[in-house]
Amino acid sequence: MIALLFLAAALRISVPYALAAMGSALSERGGVVCIALEGLMLNGALAYTLGAYATNDPWIGIGCALLAGLLTAWLHAEATVRFRADQITTGIGINLLAAGLTRFVLVQVFHSSSNSPRVPGLPPLPIGALARLPGIGDLLASPLVIATIVLVVLVQLLLFRTVFGLRLRAMGERPEAAASLGLSVLRYRFAGVLLCGLLASLGGAWLASEQHSFTDGMTGGRGYIALAAMIVGKWNPMGAAAACLLFGAAEALQITLQGSAFPSEVLQALPYLVTMLALAGFIGRAVAPRADGIPFDPEEH
Repeated sequence: MIALLFLAAALRISVPYALAAMGSALSERGGVVCIALEGLMLNGALAYTLGAYATNDPWIGIGCALLAGLLTAWLHAEATVRFRADQITTGIGINLLAAGLTRFVLVQVFHSSSNSPRVPGLPPLPIGALARLPGIGDLLASPLVIATIVLVVLVQLLLFRTVFGLRLRAMGERPEAAASLGLSVLRYRFAGVLLCGLLASLGGAWLASEQHSFTDGMTGGRGYIALAAMIVGKWNPMGAAAACLLFGAAEALQITLQGSAFPSEVLQALPYLVTMLALAGFIGRAVAPRADGIPFDPEEH
């Protein structure tokens, strides 16, 4: 029973990591480094809160989160794909912009610098007798948990079993060859970044929905851990999702051990320690797409 509850907690915690990591895999397979996951998730969480608060409808909140993620990703794509700005610098800039903007909106709308009022979360799915299963019942009734599981499969198929996925991967490996065949490198890279924005903002919406509010800086570094999971998963959506389960289990263990003899500082650092160990163990064998992070100038080809 305890193992089942622990597994359910790990799966639940892994949801925002997995959504952001899958988005990052799509972006980087297209050749654009997406350090901006933290900002995308923050903007998605705040947009969900604003939409759900204004309408008392969590599904409108989800729509607002997706729109915010799309707009933020568009800003990142404009800077990095169209104007060929440094992708790392732009991503960090978006993270800083989101941190300041969300705090500003929080103060202006809710007159608080720390958190918003309570907003509705997503309603549970009707799953009948399965709802009585300890831990697992709540998990199966969560719309975004089910959506994340489905999205892992769909994104994997999109990337490796469709013409779009083949062309997107070409933009991250041999953009010059793709351009010589008449394909628009900029268009496909834009698409990869925008898809990343949609998925990452959905991860932010999950956080706000589960907490029933927005808290300043509520992502807490999850975007960076999701980026690490994507690298550990070797730029593969399913591999990234599996790595996210590892980080989710570390965070679930941290919560389980709270109040024990372990120092609280060690417990708080546990998810980040697991991230560093995973990177140290896998980064040497994980090879990024050949053109990842390299701007493409269509006028030169």
